[in-house]
Amino acid sequence: KVLLQGQLDRTMEVMKLSKAKKTNDDVLAAADDDADRSQFLSRPSTEDSITKLGKDTIILLQHKPVYTLGTGSDPDFIKESGLSSSIDVVRIERGGEVTYHGPGQLVAYPILDLRGYKQDIHWYMRALEEAILLALESVGVEGAVREDDVTGIWIGGKKVAALGVKVRRWITMHGLAVNVDQKSLGNFDGIVPCGLVGKDVTCINDHLEHPIT
Repeated sequence: KVLLQGQLDRTMEVMKLSKAKKTNDDVLAAADDDADRSQFLSRPSTEDSITKLGKDTIILLQHKPVYTLGTGSDPDFIKESGLSSSIDVVRIERGGEVTYHGPGQLVAYPILDLRGYKQDIHWYMRALEEAILLALESVGVEGAVREDDVTGIWIGGKKVAALGVKVRRWITMHGLAVNVDQKSLGNFDGIVPCGLVGKDVTCINDHLEHPIT
């Protein structure tokens, strides 16, 4: 809750700055451009970003279809199928196994200086999970939980949100992805999501009477 409230306060301050607004507009424009998409998947210049904005910040976007592998991910978790071969595969500097990003999924990249919060990566991961649980509760999703020995958020044994981060000099990069509607799910069939054999994925709208549109 401390992380979430701190981020909301800092984000509101950043939005009041014209310079920050211009930077955010440029970022969102780039997110819709195939040629520039790689800037969000490769190592961001997080220290420069914080220096320019003067604040912690967060990037929210939807990716075009892409599979990402963490630094130690096993490529064998990408299935040999026509589905997976039609989608770009990018190895990036984060923890965790292979995952999918695409339309219908909300991706968040917090760029935070943990020296202003708590210098503990495990605490940061649990704080991100707590922020997701609070967000799901706020839109009416019931039964969302953590599971023992795995990261992310689950509903009925299916994963609705995944996390993968890297921290350099206590500056965070990469972040989290939440499956919002059904179109975010199909391309997970081309991989073993997060390397968890036998585990399925779900989305927020599968658990709401009135789906988010």
